[in-house]
Amino acid sequence: MPKDWFEWHDFYNTEPVLQQRLQIVGQYISDSLDVSLPGIIRVVSVCAGDGRDLLGTLSNHPRAKDVYARLIELNPKLVERGRLAIESAGLAKQIEFINGDATTSSSYAGAVPADIVIVCGVLGHVGDEAGLNRLLRNLSFLSKKGSLLIWTRGDTNGIRHSDTVRKLLGEAEFEEVSFKLTATGDMGVGLHRYLGEGSALPENQQLFVFSGDPNRGSQPVSQTSGE
Repeated sequence: MPKDWFEWHDFYNTEPVLQQRLQIVGQYISDSLDVSLPGIIRVVSVCAGDGRDLLGTLSNHPRAKDVYARLIELNPKLVERGRLAIESAGLAKQIEFINGDATTSSSYAGAVPADIVIVCGVLGHVGDEAGLNRLLRNLSFLSKKGSLLIWTRGDTNGIRHSDTVRKLLGEAEFEEVSFKLTATGDMGVGLHRYLGEGSALPENQQLFVFSGDPNRGSQPVSQTSGE
């Protein structure tokens, strides 16, 4: 079993569900960049892992130079790997990789509201439905009217947890643009647009509780943890 989230990311080399999820997320990021207005595109990534979803997409996207992003991740080894990828891509002046706590509002100060918000590998690790609802509603602090949200959620034991996310997002003023299941059928990836007006980012407020354990990711086919 993996010791931490850094080792957990090795599953991307072997697990079809993670490879398929990453492909869909990358496509949604690309689509979001395509429809963004001319000028700067601000992106934030919550619990970003090593940032491979965004960085992989930017490697060959024509609007890469328009993206100014903040990626937030607690595992220092993942952050180090992400920063090396940013340097290699020549994007160090545009993308900052923060080794910090993505659950606290202070980590987003100066980077929001964003045009694109990435919340992948998170929603399965916020406790019960009340915790999930809290996180989804607090996305208003990171968003503005028209912001695009990209998210993932695993479905386990025949339970469509992704349907719950879709329902709660609608209640939180997010309109569904697209939704896909991986070919394995047990991981949902969604693209939503925020219809609300957004809310001012509070100071030092916990936006959600992340309860993920990397050992649960030893069977990623049924999990949503990691990047």
